[in-house]
Amino acid sequence: MKRTVTLAGIAIALAVTGAVVYAQGKAVIFADSRKASFKAMMPGVSTSLIWGDTVKGPDGGFTRFAPGFDAGIHSHTNDVLLVVLNGAYLYKDDAGDKRVGAGDFLRIPGGHKHWSGGDAKEGALFYQETFGKFDLIPAK
Repeated sequence: MKRTVTLAGIAIALAVTGAVVYAQGKAVIFADSRKASFKAMMPGVSTSLIWGDTVKGPDGGFTRFAPGFDAGIHSHTNDVLLVVLNGAYLYKDDAGDKRVGAGDFLRIPGGHKHWSGGDAKEGALFYQETFGKFDLIPAK
């Protein structure tokens, strides 16, 4: 059952990706996370933009959290969709904790206050998409 839910989540993420990429053009996009060139965004976080524009949105790319990375409690203006490729993305909100592991999908609605971080040993490598600009708004 868990595998079916995981595969359904991945299928949804790919369908959304397909819709956004189609809207941007009909070019095929392939990216290998093992060969991607990552740039440091802040201590503990590096990204590799695959398509789009993170400032204007929409965009998609790989994000890496260092082991033990702690993003603090925050929200995003726009929805964030992610599929973990390696390690674990740690997530907490009022509903509880989630360990989003390799092959798992997570959608975080825009404006939803949450905490996120990387697994203490492995960190996290994930593919992430947003439908508008990407931002991180610290909770007050």
